[in-house]
Amino acid sequence: MLELFQFPWSPYCFVPKLILDYCGVPFKSIAVPPNDRTLVWKATRERYYGVPILRDGREVVFETDPNSQVICKYLDFKFQAGLFPTGLEGVQSILWRYIENDVEEMTFKLNDAHYREFVPKAQQLAYLRHKERKFGAGCIDHWRENAEALQAELTRRLLPFEDMLLEQPFLLGDVPRFVDFDLHGMLGNFLFTGHYGLPAEHGRLKRWYEALPKLKHPNVAQHRKKLRS
Repeated sequence: MLELFQFPWSPYCFVPKLILDYCGVPFKSIAVPPNDRTLVWKATRERYYGVPILRDGREVVFETDPNSQVICKYLDFKFQAGLFPTGLEGVQSILWRYIENDVEEMTFKLNDAHYREFVPKAQQLAYLRHKERKFGAGCIDHWRENAEALQAELTRRLLPFEDMLLEQPFLLGDVPRFVDFDLHGMLGNFLFTGHYGLPAEHGRLKRWYEALPKLKHPNVAQHRKKLRS
């Protein structure tokens, strides 16, 4: 069985999980403590300590740089999900950088503002220290106090995706592509604590968000048969 090593609230971990669900593939989810990457370090033979990673039998798959999509491309190839068609390679690479930088910049701050609700108490000090070393002392308090302004900026940054759904059900056409799952993952992180909702101004985006997890790839039965063989 495939194993996904992940943080339960990580936007980057939501993405392969959603793709696996879309392909109808059973998998084991392994939660990694944010302050202890030993499981990942051992699984990758001391080559990587980030999340997510994917273990497929003896194969361990992880990212090679901040803009790679090694795990999702591996799943796409293995299950022939059609998420990375050659003709959309350029536009998708531009879009996922915007999604994982401009959009994620807002979503993780709003989520982390409530870190005490989802990070186990014994791990909260290390989590806070990590954030403050990266973003400055008091950063989480600042995000919480400025949540309204951050949500307004997120609403603005999501406008291009609302527009992309004007005449089509998915961001790049009639079927979901990788960027649909990628954006869904960032928004899943934003909504994780239940403190927020998708912008009321973006009704099409809200319908798209609710519909995507319910979809199944047409070849789900073949995917399951392949895993049993």
